Amino acid sequence: MAVYVQTQTQTIMWDSVVELTKVAQEKGGDPLLWANQVSLSLNSAGVSLPSTEFAHLLISYICWANNVPITWKFLEKALAVKIVPPMLVLALLSVRVIPSRQSRPAAYRIYMELLKRHASSFSSQIYGQNFHEILKSVDDVLHLSQIFGLQASEPGILAVEFVFSVVWQLLDASLDDERLLELTPEKQPRWATRPQDMEIDGHDSFDGKRTEHCEKLHKTNMVMAIELIGQFLQNEVTSKLLYLARQNMPSHWGDFIQRLRLLAENSSALKNSKILSPEALLQLISDKHKLFSRKCKITSQQEFHAVLASGSLTSCAGQCYGASKSALWLPIDMILEDAMDGYQVNATSAIDTLSGFVKSLQAVNGNTWHDAFLGLWLAALRLVQRERDPIEGPVPRTDTRLCILLCITTLVVVDLIEEEELMLIDEAECSPTNQWKEKPIGGKRRKDLVSSLQILGDYQGLLTPPQSVISVANQAAAKAMMFVSGLTVGSGYFECINMNDMPMTCSGNLRHLIVEACIARNLLDTAAYFWPGYVNGRINQTPHGMPGQVPGWSSLMKGVPLTPSMINALVTAPASSLAELEKIFEIAINGSDDEKISAATILCGASLIRGWNIQEHTVQFVIKLLSPPLPADFSGNESHLIRYAAMLNVLLVGLAPVDCVQIFSLHGLVPQLVGALMPICEVLGSSVPNVLWTLTTGEEISAHSVFSNAFILLLRLWRFNHPPLEHVVGDVPPVGSQLTPEYLLLVRNSQLVSSGNTSRDQNSSRKLLTVTSPSSTQPIFVDSFPKLKLWYRQHQACIASTLSGPGHGTPVHQIVDVLLNMMFKKMNKGGSQSLAPVASGSSSSSGPGSEDTSLRPKLPAWDILEAVPFVLDAALTACSHGRLSPRELATGLKDLGDFLPASLATIVSYFSAEVTRGVWRPAFMNGTDWPSPAANLSNVEEQIKRILAATGVDVPSLVAGGSSPATLPLPLAAFVSFTITFKLDRASERFLNLAGPALETLAAGCPWPCMPIVVSLWAQKVKRWSDFLVFSASRTVFHHNSDAVVQLLKSCFTATLGLNAAPISNCCGVGALLGHGFGHFHGGFSPVAPGILYLRVYRSVRDIMFMTEEILSLLMQSVREIAGDELLKERMEKLKKTKYGMRYGQVSLATAMTRVKVAASLGASLVWLSGGLCLVQSLIKETLPSWFISAQGSEQEGGCSGVVAMLRGYALAYFAVLCGTFAWGVDSKPSASKRRPKILGTHLEFMASVIDGNISLGCDLATWQAYVSGFVSLMVACTPTWVLEVEVDVLKRLSKGLRQWNEEELALALLGRGGTGAMGATAELIIEREL
Repeated sequence: MAVYVQTQTQTIMWDSVVELTKVAQEKGGDPLLWANQVSLSLNSAGVSLPSTEFAHLLISYICWANNVPITWKFLEKALAVKIVPPMLVLALLSVRVIPSRQSRPAAYRIYMELLKRHASSFSSQIYGQNFHEILKSVDDVLHLSQIFGLQASEPGILAVEFVFSVVWQLLDASLDDERLLELTPEKQPRWATRPQDMEIDGHDSFDGKRTEHCEKLHKTNMVMAIELIGQFLQNEVTSKLLYLARQNMPSHWGDFIQRLRLLAENSSALKNSKILSPEALLQLISDKHKLFSRKCKITSQQEFHAVLASGSLTSCAGQCYGASKSALWLPIDMILEDAMDGYQVNATSAIDTLSGFVKSLQAVNGNTWHDAFLGLWLAALRLVQRERDPIEGPVPRTDTRLCILLCITTLVVVDLIEEEELMLIDEAECSPTNQWKEKPIGGKRRKDLVSSLQILGDYQGLLTPPQSVISVANQAAAKAMMFVSGLTVGSGYFECINMNDMPMTCSGNLRHLIVEACIARNLLDTAAYFWPGYVNGRINQTPHGMPGQVPGWSSLMKGVPLTPSMINALVTAPASSLAELEKIFEIAINGSDDEKISAATILCGASLIRGWNIQEHTVQFVIKLLSPPLPADFSGNESHLIRYAAMLNVLLVGLAPVDCVQIFSLHGLVPQLVGALMPICEVLGSSVPNVLWTLTTGEEISAHSVFSNAFILLLRLWRFNHPPLEHVVGDVPPVGSQLTPEYLLLVRNSQLVSSGNTSRDQNSSRKLLTVTSPSSTQPIFVDSFPKLKLWYRQHQACIASTLSGPGHGTPVHQIVDVLLNMMFKKMNKGGSQSLAPVASGSSSSSGPGSEDTSLRPKLPAWDILEAVPFVLDAALTACSHGRLSPRELATGLKDLGDFLPASLATIVSYFSAEVTRGVWRPAFMNGTDWPSPAANLSNVEEQIKRILAATGVDVPSLVAGGSSPATLPLPLAAFVSFTITFKLDRASERFLNLAGPALETLAAGCPWPCMPIVVSLWAQKVKRWSDFLVFSASRTVFHHNSDAVVQLLKSCFTATLGLNAAPISNCCGVGALLGHGFGHFHGGFSPVAPGILYLRVYRSVRDIMFMTEEILSLLMQSVREIAGDELLKERMEKLKKTKYGMRYGQVSLATAMTRVKVAASLGASLVWLSGGLCLVQSLIKETLPSWFISAQGSEQEGGCSGVVAMLRGYALAYFAVLCGTFAWGVDSKPSASKRRPKILGTHLEFMASVIDGNISLGCDLATWQAYVSGFVSLMVACTPTWVLEVEVDVLKRLSKGLRQWNEEELALALLGRGGTGAMGATAELIIEREL
């Protein structure tokens, strides 16, 4: 009953309001008086104002029964005195007026005038007492939540949707008026633009009849509607609300933009506008139009943001170019040089790593892609030039460096360009008009690549080719010259001609090879040959005297068989196309046994090492060939791999060189290589060596030979000789990132699963080739290989604890006896007691030795390897007790290695473990029992000191301990004596590549001067390796002395920034940090740049957390020194005295900021290299918050200026963001980005808690404010994906703090990037700022 009475009362009240309006209308009353009467009536009835009910009532009253001028004046006055909500009125009018605009042009005109006045007046509505009711009413009228898919639960969201809908309604109406809707895919408007029912009265009520005035008004309305769209896109409030729609409603915005472009390009009304042109309208919706502009007053923060945005690569880029903007690409140089560490292989592709780094630096430094590509090419060229005069040693050489320049770097560019073009294709496919469907997609990155390669010709000093590729570079130049001259030659032309026969000199350089690599991958076309200065002339005629047929790849493709001369030609010259490789692979699979061997030899020849244009295919073909398919005629119980043993051996030997392993590592194929090697090891290691296979060279090999080559190569792919951290005893360096078999197989399996899963992978030029063998596409695990797993478990047990001897009479015990007798046969023949398998330290022995007929046991390799640890234990124990001389021990170990080279793995494992136990007596290296280092030990130690001194490191404790005799732990002495017995030939090289790093690691873990002693012994054997060995020994100092690490880090900063007259040279930047690598110089050993030394030692530093804190401390110290520079002080003085102070201040700040950014980029590179993802996450989550909370800011600065404090904050911001992008990437593409939200969220929560006052800081407040504003600025501008992953509440708190610091624009930009969850808060902030 009460409800009924209330309803009746309201009905009476609204009837009275309508009657009041009618009376005022009939009398032509004053609109203001009418508005006051209505307001009084509503207030007395208890209706809250502005009233949604009255808005509905008034619009219904006017449209269309009372469509007269006086009622529109009543409406305008009702809006003015705020008795109706403007948003609701405009919403109601839009659905009534726009469809009737042609029959009622005056009403449409009034509606647009009301839009001009009230469409951006949100503050009074969204902060009113009944805004929820208004919000719901507007949503109900326009169906915003239904159309846009976002619930208008917040006033800000409603404001965005409302403005977007209003502009879109005007757009659809304009398109409809000009008959342009027919050109849209849907051919109909998104919003109602035409009346749904037939109008009987087609004229405006107050017009009476359609007149010429109405026609003119209609045309004027068309122009006004488009101009109004432009005003919405320009207005301070509505433009930013539309930007939020663009950010958070991409599909709707895309449709809207397509229609707006259609209007701009085809509208005749727009051409008649006097205030808006088609070009201006297109500019307003372009990506370059900045809606969140910086118009704040000039403060130090704004100066920083301006400086931060600059980053053109304008300085010179040679070896020595100072701390300029181009030095900001220093991380690329460091990553490339780090890849040259031959002791380290990676499970992931250098292409992916480099792509991520280039994207990070391009984003954070605000560079163009032209600058990014140029910086990448210059870094790769510097890498090649650093191998200017290399020292000899088992390290990656020129071939690996050229692989990085001509293959890896090119594939990085392919990735970056494909990424953009695939994105453009996706956008085109999602576009309603799909106007690019038939057009080739070409992004800006491809154009920037062309411009970067064109300007690359200006860096002649970096383009000089190494001696080994001069002829290849000349051929590339000749090819371009002949093309430009209009001479057409076949693909095999240069196989048939000597470059000396060319009619003019064709001098090529590395740019010619880079361009050829890009053309081969469809990054460029032959138009590059016509670039200015690319060729130095033209050729009028083709050289004469060409032979008819020369063995080569072109002959192979014509069907010429594999003769010895043909094989030799194909081994020495790389294939030029994928088709040629496929031809060889087909022969390797389907040919005769000899052809299989020949094809394998060819694949591992020049095509693998120097086939830069097809190298990514060659490495994958080699892996496929290591897992050959089951032959069609195969039968029997043994594995089919036995039949391929000879071919597999050729592949394994071909992959053994350091450069080959490094090439597979660079391509990220180590996990797949491991997956291919394990079945070979399992099968061949289980085979009895009764059968011999004869190679084409006449050499005979057994199952032991093939197994040993496969097993040694497998072990080189993971650092098996490094003990796990839990078993480290004493001063043994830890493992930075130990690659275990389980981990490598996990990566391999995940690669196979992820390859080809998405359309992007299908289109990628680097997708995995279709694997021929079905087994190689299946996931594999260590458990899949029982024999390998048994050895691996034994290896781990050997590290963990001492051996317990095998039981008497067991098969292992019998094999141990046979092996001991084989190794020490001369000792047994002399009547001495034979050695027996015993536990460490025991002197017991067994019975007499076996007969000579069993000295070379015909046993599977796995059975022999199981017995080897007990053999070694018995031999070392016998030597320790004097029953075996050191010479006999070394000779016996050599015999074991000759018999089964794979036993080297267990020898390394056993001796490494025994050294860490520290239970053996020392061996005196006196030249009688053991070899003596005395001949050159003092010289080695002196050279080590000189190398360290040249890098600014002083370690007084390096002086040898007087005349005390040189000693080594017994296992180390035995191992070094054993390695010295190796011959330095190609056959032994592949085994030394395993033994060498193991020996260095073993010696490095022993007390000083064990390493110099080992180096001295080896330098006596191989004098040409002396410099390399001394350099290796110098690295060991940093394993023992943490202070030396700090000094080296400081030298890196000092050299890079040119601070305090660095002792290395007067230059700075990359040239001073990395120099020319290490090599000979005027007959002696040249100084090693500090960066090179650090890149070769950081993996062995024990406390990486300590390194992070030191890097942070050195960064802060460097910033202080930069700010204290005399030039900066002078400029700051000018700032105080001159009326042009702001200009001078900006210059000085820009100079300081550039150097600060270089320091921060160096610091970020060092952190990333030292500890990777885990260390970066620890830095951001723990180290940086601890630094801010501690008193370092105020206590250590000692009253430093505000400039220093501010620069410190910005340096830390740049440092932190750059570390984050290195670890997580700038987008969501890297797998590591999945860990980003948690760590980043924790760090930003820390920032917000400080701003809220919940955490107290110990640092300078200016440093903190600069850090927060700098970090947020970089995150908003460079890594917007990060912002989307942060909780909205945290963003709001940060935004509030920034506003308190007068960083209004930054606060707005931060919220604006926060996604749909933050859209409401952002819109409210935009509206609030305009109050």
